Amino acid sequence: MDSIDMNMSFIEWLISDNTVCYEEAVEFMERRVTGIRKGNEPETVWLLEHPSLYTAGTSADPAELLENNKFPIFQSGRGGRYTYHGPGQRVVYVMLDLKNRDDDVRKYVRDLEQWIMDTLVQFAVIGERRQGRVGIWVGRGALGSPTYREDKIAAIGVRVRGWVTYHGISLNVEPDLSHYSGIVPCGIKNYGITSLWDLGLTPTMPDVDCALKASFETVFNRRTNLPFSPSC
Repeated sequence: MDSIDMNMSFIEWLISDNTVCYEEAVEFMERRVTGIRKGNEPETVWLLEHPSLYTAGTSADPAELLENNKFPIFQSGRGGRYTYHGPGQRVVYVMLDLKNRDDDVRKYVRDLEQWIMDTLVQFAVIGERRQGRVGIWVGRGALGSPTYREDKIAAIGVRVRGWVTYHGISLNVEPDLSHYSGIVPCGIKNYGITSLWDLGLTPTMPDVDCALKASFETVFNRRTNLPFSPSC
């Protein structure tokens, strides 16, 4: 794991080059959240990939697990329902103290959505919110056309303890989209899943990381004075 900008007055950015097992990631987040609450650990953004797995959020419906032998299944303390994680997907775990910002969880989720959309714009992709549908969506084809459809490109699932956030977002860069077939993703039927590569774009994971870091500064730091210096 590489560490970027390690200073207690900075947000620490961590990037894992190898896939990280889910239990290890949760254990790290639990420790870091405790440290942030005590004031002896920095706020943290961790970029990683998991091996192929499914997680069940606190609202998961067992009927939405369509294949229980396809990949390992983990119960998760985050909000939401079933989702998939795997290679080619950038998972971003965000550990921020909302008391340093606006102590408003709904606003925090809106900021996560904006962060994803601002990141996608850097690749000429228009990501959008949809009422009643969690995550960020991409329109495919001409609006009003019989072939028009909307596919999900990014998921959001968060947990907050003592006003410190954890879990976060996942953005599809180039995962195997067939791996979503074992679940009803986030409980939403009749819509598809896409990725940057599925849209015909071919950014590398470091390209996406640089875009995420640049957009993060705009969305989360414009209302604070926390220093932040992307290395991209």
